[in-house]
Amino acid sequence: MKNYSIGQFAKEIGVTIQTLRNWDKTGKLKPSHIAPSGHRYYSQQQLEHYLGLHSPSAESRITIGYCRVSSHKQKDDLQRQVENMEAYLLAQGK
Repeated sequence: MKNYSIGQFAKEIGVTIQTLRNWDKTGKLKPSHIAPSGHRYYSQQQLEHYLGLHSPSAESRITIGYCRVSSHKQKDDLQRQVENMEAYLLAQGK
């Protein structure tokens, strides 16, 4: 299982290093391992959990494709948008 340094983990989830340090202090997100040197390390499992990749709610989410045009004159454009959206969603496994 891959471990991330505090800097790598912060970059992956889009927060600052200081935010992760604060979360550690408050108990919101504890590192999976702290080295004897005091460096914090976070696991791949923590990353996936934080990003919602393996949560039950992620599996039960629905995906909605939205297409629109500005006027009735663009009805042909709308049909092409719908076809492209359907192809994209099918390619994504949705």
